[in-house]
Amino acid sequence: MASAGGPDPERPHPKPFLIGVSGGTASGKSTVCEKIMELLGQNEVEQRQRKVLILSQDSFYKVLTAEQQAKALKGQYNFDHPDAFDNDLMHSTLKNIVEGKTVEVPTYDFVTHSRLAETTVVYPADVVLFEGILVFYNQDIRDMFHLRLFVDTDSDVRLSRRVLRDMKRGRDLEQILTQYTTFVKPAFEEFCLPTKKYADVIIPRGVDNMVAINLIVQHIQDILNGDICKWQRGAMNGHGRTYKRPFPEPTESSSVLAAGKRSHLESSSRPH
Repeated sequence: MASAGGPDPERPHPKPFLIGVSGGTASGKSTVCEKIMELLGQNEVEQRQRKVLILSQDSFYKVLTAEQQAKALKGQYNFDHPDAFDNDLMHSTLKNIVEGKTVEVPTYDFVTHSRLAETTVVYPADVVLFEGILVFYNQDIRDMFHLRLFVDTDSDVRLSRRVLRDMKRGRDLEQILTQYTTFVKPAFEEFCLPTKKYADVIIPRGVDNMVAINLIVQHIQDILNGDICKWQRGAMNGHGRTYKRPFPEPTESSSVLAAGKRSHLESSSRPH
C-alpha cells in the first residue's frame, strides 16, 4: 500500500489473485499474512512496487452515528456483527482491485471508533491478501476469492491476545471482558465460525503452523512466477470463482493438500 501519489502509468495493471483469510478475533490472521509477506520478501519492497499486499476488513467499518459512537466508547456496540461493516464499499473496492485498478481504502481509528478523513491509496498487485473475521460471510464478497483460508486458533488463546491488544488501545480490562462475553464470543459462534465450511484450507494454530504457511507461500510463489496460468485467475466459473490448480497430492516427503477441498494443515511438530 502507499499513501501518496497517483498510479504509475508505466506499471502494468494485472488482475490479482485474491486470497481471503478469515478466523475468529485475534486468531492470528494478520500475523499469518505478515509472515507470508516476510517469507516472500515483499515487506522489503517499496510499497508502490509490491507484488503482494495485505488489506483488512477492519478498514471498512461503517461510519457510526452519534448514538452508536457513544455506545462504542462504552464498549456497548457490536463490532463483530455483519452489520458493523460497510459491505457495499467493501465489495466495490475489492471489485476494482480484482480489475487491476488503483483504489482508495478507508483508514479506521480503533481508539476513537471512527473513520478518518485520510485514505490509503492501494496500487495494483499480483496477489492480494484480504483478512477479516467476516470476509466469507457475504456471498458476493466470498465468491470473489480465488483461495480461502481459515485461521483456526484455540478460543482461550484468542481471548488472551484480544485482551492484550485492546488494552494497548487504551481500554480497561472490565470493558474488554464484558464486550467479549456480550458481543464477541456470541458473534463468533453465530457469524464467523459457520463460514469455516467455505474455506479451501484451514490453518490450525495460525503462524505457529509453518508447514501450512510454507505451503501457502509456495502456492503464491508459483503465481508470481507465472506457473499458474493467467486465465485461471481471470476465467470465472458459474459461481464467480476461478478454477484453481490443486496443490500436489501428499507424498511421504510432503504434507500438502488439495486447494479445492476444505483441509486441515498440521505441522509435524508442536510449537513450544
